[in-house]
Amino acid sequence: MIGFYNYTVILTYISLISSALGMLFAMGLCGEVRPEYAIACLMISGLCDMFDGKVARTKKDRTESEKQFGIQIDSLCDVICFGVLPSVIGYSVGMHGWYDVPILVFFPLCAVIRLAYFNVAEEERQKQTSDVRKVYEGLPVTSVALILPLLYSFHRDIGVAWFPTIYGFTLLVTAVAFITRFKVKKPTMKTMITFIVVGAFELAWMMYKTNIR
Repeated sequence: MIGFYNYTVILTYISLISSALGMLFAMGLCGEVRPEYAIACLMISGLCDMFDGKVARTKKDRTESEKQFGIQIDSLCDVICFGVLPSVIGYSVGMHGWYDVPILVFFPLCAVIRLAYFNVAEEERQKQTSDVRKVYEGLPVTSVALILPLLYSFHRDIGVAWFPTIYGFTLLVTAVAFITRFKVKKPTMKTMITFIVVGAFELAWMMYKTNIR
């Protein structure tokens, strides 16, 4: 078989599988439409993405092909997980108007542009240094794995009528942030652990608010 299947890419594959399941839940192809399950899948994808690079770097004898494959497969999966899935969730929570379509299309477009630019910049950077990246340009696409679950946890408080509008506005602002030139410091391990704790709280709060058993 073509491709690589060792442990360095397993988290990336799990991330994609989780988001694919999230889309099925959001579209109701696993029964009724369950956007809360899709949001949970988005969070799982974010958790996997948080550590896939660190896991890959533990393999010291990676070939250049394995390294390049890891970079490419990570970005390709990120397009699905953090570019397409949020728009599918948007449709599932009520973004059905003609005026919602531009936002639902604009969001994955900005995510693709952000990821493609990152790949080019990272390739250039690696030619100059072997140091680990310390800052990002623009808002990382994986940030939606924290932003959208937090928003969704308050969807009942916001109300059925207003939530699609608020969700769409959040997608629009986040998409613009993807392609805006500003510096974001790469999170340390301590910060990543904080993100996990925050994510766990978001998931628990969402389950409580939506009465998932």
